[in-house]
Order: sequence, then structure tokens, then C-alpha cells
Amino acid sequence: MSTVLSPRVTPRRKLPDALSPVALNPTQRSTVHMLASLLLDYPDAAWFERLDVFEANAVSLPRAIAEPLERFIRRACEAGASPWQKTYVTTFDLKRKCSLYLSYYATGDTRRRGTALVTFLDAYRAAGWEFDAAELPDYLPAVLEFSARSQSDVADALLSAHREGIEVLRAALEDMDSPWSDIVRAITLSLPKVDQATRDRVLALVNEGPPTETVGLSLPMPTFRTGEQS
Repeated sequence: MSTVLSPRVTPRRKLPDALSPVALNPTQRSTVHMLASLLLDYPDAAWFERLDVFEANAVSLPRAIAEPLERFIRRACEAGASPWQKTYVTTFDLKRKCSLYLSYYATGDTRRRGTALVTFLDAYRAAGWEFDAAELPDYLPAVLEFSARSQSDVADALLSAHREGIEVLRAALEDMDSPWSDIVRAITLSLPKVDQATRDRVLALVNEGPPTETVGLSLPMPTFRTGEQS
């Protein structure tokens, strides 16, 4: 038959290689997370005006992390504001597996999402912080800013509990050859290496997507108790 039909099945996607973490002191780790927080935000005019400042801070980091950050900044400068903004919207607003909202990977558009968002608010409060922003509390740039500014064990626990989401985001961006994959790569290099069980859960999410029913994939969700801060 000469007519080529579209395939009825597609191969399961593979995960990108697990990255070995880069040794960072607390100040360097805070710098990575703050830079990643800022660089993942919407690239408005003020964002472009600060690229030189971002780059100046990136060069002080270990080369394994500085290089992807510098490459991303260079690509943004070369692209220009309008094309870069359009690509940002296409990437993060229109693709399910490129969501910047971490609880979406664990709960999808289900009733469990509300409970997950409360967990994020509890985490901020447990560390002595209040979330006061227009975005939802699971917005990755906000969580990274929280980590950078607080240097709190609570922030570490929050990132660890949603490591699957970060890895799914990295896999999706790398599969698209997206420039933002360099930012998520830098984040990954600042975090502990994932174990095999986590990679198995990530592979399920990469191939099946976030849950669409409340009885779907269950991922571990920590609890945080608000205590009196010293």
C-alpha cells in the first residue's frame, strides 16, 4: 500500500540522564535558586533590562551550573523581547507537561489540587513566612525564591516532595530543545540526585501526564506544622 498512515502507537518516552549534583555552599545554592526564580519569570521589559545583572551573578557559580545559565541568557539576548515572550507563553501556558505550578504534576486538574496548595501555604508559614503574591503558592519561581531567601529546611522538604514535577518539567523542556531546559538543568544540579523509585514515578508522569481523576497517580505530599519561630 502506497499511502502512509499516521501511526496508531508511539514509543514510550525515555528520561534524560540523571544528573549528579554539584557541590555548592549555602550562598551559592541560594544564588542558583534566586537566579532560576528570576529567569523563569515572564520576560517583560524589566526582565530584559536585568539580564546583565543575572549574568554577573551566574559567572560566580561553578562552571557546570554557570554555563547553562549563561547560555540561556545569551539566547534570550539574541532572540529579543517579542519573540522570547511569545515562546515563553507557547511553552509554559499551552503545554501540560511544562507547567510551572508544581502541584499540577502530582494532582492534575483534580479536587486534590486545593489540598496540595494548602500544603504549600503551610510550608511557607512553618518557616515563618507568609505567601503574598499574585501567583499560586506552588509556582516554581516563588518556591525557588523562598528557598533562596529563607535557606530553610522546610524549603528543602518542599522541593524534595515535588522533585518528580521538576524532573518531568526538565524532561519535557529537553525533549523540545527549549532554552528554558538550561534553567531547570541548573536547578536539578543544585538538588540531591534522584533515586530509582523517583525516576520510575517521573517516567510514569512523562508518558501518562498529570492525573485527570482524583483516583489517579498518588505522589508523597509532606505535612508542615506551623510552630513558633525563634
